[in-house]
Amino acid sequence: MIASSRVAAFVAAICLLIGCAWAQQPDPRAEDRKQLRAMLAEFEAAINAQSIDRMIAEMDDSVTVIWLNAEVSRGKDEVRAYYGRMVGHQKAILNKYLTKATIGAPANFYGDVAVAEGSTADEFYPIARGFFTLDSRWSTTVVKNPAGEWKIVLLHLSSNVFNNPLLDEVKADIVKGAVGGFIAGLMLMYVFMRLRRR
Repeated sequence: MIASSRVAAFVAAICLLIGCAWAQQPDPRAEDRKQLRAMLAEFEAAINAQSIDRMIAEMDDSVTVIWLNAEVSRGKDEVRAYYGRMVGHQKAILNKYLTKATIGAPANFYGDVAVAEGSTADEFYPIARGFFTLDSRWSTTVVKNPAGEWKIVLLHLSSNVFNNPLLDEVKADIVKGAVGGFIAGLMLMYVFMRLRRR
């Protein structure tokens, strides 16, 4: 009985040592993860500074971006053209666009390719209407180029099309319109009845 207890204790000690050694193994991708976090921080800062040049600097020449409105830009020139249409001039849709990005889970690596995803809390400042917020999701594929730099080759942005602040506004406007129409109808009926009595 004592011998078996000693064997069990010995086995437990070995397992504990192996577990501790395994837990202390360094992440072989630690430096890459650090670079990707810095890349995300710079991309967020570039958006908030309204700097398309800084955004494009984080992208590969053959980048593809799928925007929140489902429009697709292929290559840096199309990305620049899209942003130029959307933000910061008299004929644009937005005065500015701000975001706060978070990572959903650690990136997955496939050699010199990494896939990451997360969420953003976005603030839009349209020219033709008031400011609104929107929670969105993003996913990206990045590659390490021969110079050892990670660059975005695919960026996909999306939002909930079934439940968001813009839909809430539309629903509220429909209710207001229906109530207003009902009241207007009652008023017209009242006027019509008064005129008939004369």
